[in-house]
Amino acid sequence: MALVTLVLLQLFVVAAGAHLLTSDELTEKAPEPVASAEPPPPVPVITAGPVLAARGNGPLPAKGTLAAKLTEALGDPALGDSVGAAVVDVETGALLFGSGAETGVTPASTTKIATSVAALASLGPDATISTRVVRGPTSKSITLVGGGDPTLSARKAPGVYPQPASLAVLAMRTARALKATGITMVNVTYDDSLYTGPRTAPTWKPGYVPEGSVAPVTALAIDEGKVAPGSHQRVSDPSRTAYATFVSLLTKYGVKAAKVTKARVRAPKEAQEIARVDSAPVYALVERALTLSDNDLTEALARQVALKEGRPASFEGAAQAVLGVLGRLKLAQGVRVFDGCGLSPRNRIAPAALARLVAAATSPANPHLHSVISGMPVAGFTGTLGHRFVKDDAVHGLIRAKTGTLDGVNALAGTTVTRGGRLVTFAFMADKVPPGWGKAEAALDRLAAIVAAG
Repeated sequence: MALVTLVLLQLFVVAAGAHLLTSDELTEKAPEPVASAEPPPPVPVITAGPVLAARGNGPLPAKGTLAAKLTEALGDPALGDSVGAAVVDVETGALLFGSGAETGVTPASTTKIATSVAALASLGPDATISTRVVRGPTSKSITLVGGGDPTLSARKAPGVYPQPASLAVLAMRTARALKATGITMVNVTYDDSLYTGPRTAPTWKPGYVPEGSVAPVTALAIDEGKVAPGSHQRVSDPSRTAYATFVSLLTKYGVKAAKVTKARVRAPKEAQEIARVDSAPVYALVERALTLSDNDLTEALARQVALKEGRPASFEGAAQAVLGVLGRLKLAQGVRVFDGCGLSPRNRIAPAALARLVAAATSPANPHLHSVISGMPVAGFTGTLGHRFVKDDAVHGLIRAKTGTLDGVNALAGTTVTRGGRLVTFAFMADKVPPGWGKAEAALDRLAAIVAAG
């Protein structure tokens, strides 16, 4: 094949009237280098313009037009007579539109925005939550120590990235460490003392756990306390369930658990760690909590903030810690919370405060907070907005926002780029919504679409 190629090349060159030089001829005919007094001037490099123009710093929307359209839409009877609204310019922080903007409104799950900002600011995006196994007080005693990771899983989670920490992996590592010292039977206990206080918030309605909205909040849980994959039903004692599952997995990996008279203990501080697994980083936990509106995960994040800020890991301590962090960021004004996830009907957040929280997370000056925005559902595509904005293709993918829903409460807070290219945030909140499933949601969607078109 090489010979054929060479022959064809020779024929082509001859046909073109050229003379093929041998290697000797090339050596003989190569010109001598000529010294130059100065090198030639550099050729200027001309680059093409950006494929997509930068967005976010376009002209401000006309206030009069925006205000007129939003004021009319806020009058929709589906929203009731307790409605607050705010639109904030990200670059300047200016309030572009407000209606009851400084009055606290029940935020429902938009509370998760406040918790998420505090978690990223306090813990840092790359922090993880550890679940450990320690040895003591004897060489044949071990304790499963909960670190507060509700994503810890006893099941495989195909298609989930990053993968949650695995209780099976923890059991395997524990068995390996024990068998390396010749131990195949141990006393197994568990420690969930990291969290304090009641397992359900005093301000929650009694039906939240039975209906499956949230599990009892404990420092040791698997699969968010759900009884089975895809089920909303929750176990009554997540810590005990996680412990029993761990014991079963240990047996699978060749280590038997002896009977103990008291399974729940407090592990000694000096106990030796023999195995551990870590959660996904906080930034990924925040994204998951916001996209899925995950109550269990957000409550865990609030308690992690409490621990980092030196407060009790209880409902009260977590609420105080979140507000303390927001205070350092100068974002606490207009925020009053009693839980992390927004199930408490006593929470109050002013629309302007909520829009400013989103603006802080959107700002290029706060890259450590950007996971709040990347975690927000996308209009018409993901999470709790996947089924919304379906009648307005013009804003599909252009709005990122967190929803909030309780009995008589509907809220929507997020960010968009206006038609003129201005990056803005918004919060629309109603907490005296009359009956009529979906009507208030549609009214809120129209408000957000008006902002995007501004």
